[in-house]
Amino acid sequence: MAKTKGNDLKERIYRDPVHNIIRLNPATDEGLLLVELIDTAEFQRLRRIRQLGLAHFAYQGAEHSRFTHSLGVLHLASRVLERLALSYELSEDDMIAVRVAALLHDIGHGAFSHVIESIQGFHHEDFTIEAVESQETEAGRLLADFSKDLPKKVAEIIRGDFKPMALAQLVSSQLDVDRMDYLLRDSLMTGAKYGIFDLEWIIKSLEIDEANDRLYVSARGVYAVEDYIQSRYYMFRQVYFHRTLRSAEVILRAIFDRAFFLVREGGNPWLAQGTQFEKLLHGEKLTLTEHLQLDDSDVIFHIKQWQRSRDEILSDLASRFLNRRLFKVFDLDMPEEDRHAFSSRVRGLVEARGYDPSFYFAEDKAGDVPYYFYRKTPDDPKQFIYVEDGYSNPTIREISEVSAAVRGLQKGYEIHRVCFPHELKDEIAEIYHGRAASGDVKR
Repeated sequence: MAKTKGNDLKERIYRDPVHNIIRLNPATDEGLLLVELIDTAEFQRLRRIRQLGLAHFAYQGAEHSRFTHSLGVLHLASRVLERLALSYELSEDDMIAVRVAALLHDIGHGAFSHVIESIQGFHHEDFTIEAVESQETEAGRLLADFSKDLPKKVAEIIRGDFKPMALAQLVSSQLDVDRMDYLLRDSLMTGAKYGIFDLEWIIKSLEIDEANDRLYVSARGVYAVEDYIQSRYYMFRQVYFHRTLRSAEVILRAIFDRAFFLVREGGNPWLAQGTQFEKLLHGEKLTLTEHLQLDDSDVIFHIKQWQRSRDEILSDLASRFLNRRLFKVFDLDMPEEDRHAFSSRVRGLVEARGYDPSFYFAEDKAGDVPYYFYRKTPDDPKQFIYVEDGYSNPTIREISEVSAAVRGLQKGYEIHRVCFPHELKDEIAEIYHGRAASGDVKR
């Protein structure tokens, strides 16, 4: 593209632990736009939101932010687009939209990523879409000034209804640059090696099925994609659903539940007056601007104050959270018919020992719905992963039709655990061993 007002700016370089060096060239219109988007208040806020929420309670190195992840996603999107542009005619405007969507796909996230999202009852993508289309945000104004069509295109890519679909799949699909980056990044930062896969071979193998407007992986890349899907499986089992992480989430939810309860009952906890956090605790819906003012530090600040609350439950929960005195977690490794009885007995013991079970007992079922590491969902074909089957006379097929390994991962993964104060672990272990039909206690 032609050089503009940014032609006297030096190359912007980011040192990255996953991709080594990420370069942006502000001497082009697109490069300058990306640099300016990174410098907006909305994007800089992502420095203050942990990528893995509360995973640092289990993996002390998991302190990385949504900011670093989003830069990585932009980098991978640029690499894949450069690769595809060698073989296919891609619209320059569409490629710009994909890069911008890759960069901004997470700007709507709430504090601690997905944790607060479930507490507040919103979806971060809705705020992201609103942010890129709004004239109230720096990012939205930059996009509209660059091109009147760009905000709409970026929103469509994030929402998943952009055409051509093949390009949208780079940002939002079962095989997208978002997942590729977070698997590698989370694996590196946690020290868990399960998320490593052959990124280079996947990029080399990506193709566009122009007749059907979809991405697919050439035959030589099938094993690399199997590896990628298995990496997702192990990362969810070992990191994202880790007992300690889930225990920390349970306590954080209990803290908010108690704070909401106190507000409803007129026993207001301490709040920074006139802030968006006060509005949130009073159950009011936050505007886009208010939502984008909240980050991890606001939550931590209030929890630190609540340690000194006159309410003993709120004070105790806040202290447990800050000092990592988390709840104990037992997996219900027993026949389904025994689980309800065991859970009821644990809840009863928690209450008998003087703890309010509304705040000191929880059943963790990972959202009460199975998680699928890869699923062929008939009503959403854009989420399919397509691969080339065969070399001499290849056909493009959905990957589970080709790979036995992927077929084995299509079964839903569910967890069922109980969480309670760690002081009761010995008593509850006795109940567990007495009720469980088989197996040892998992702690």
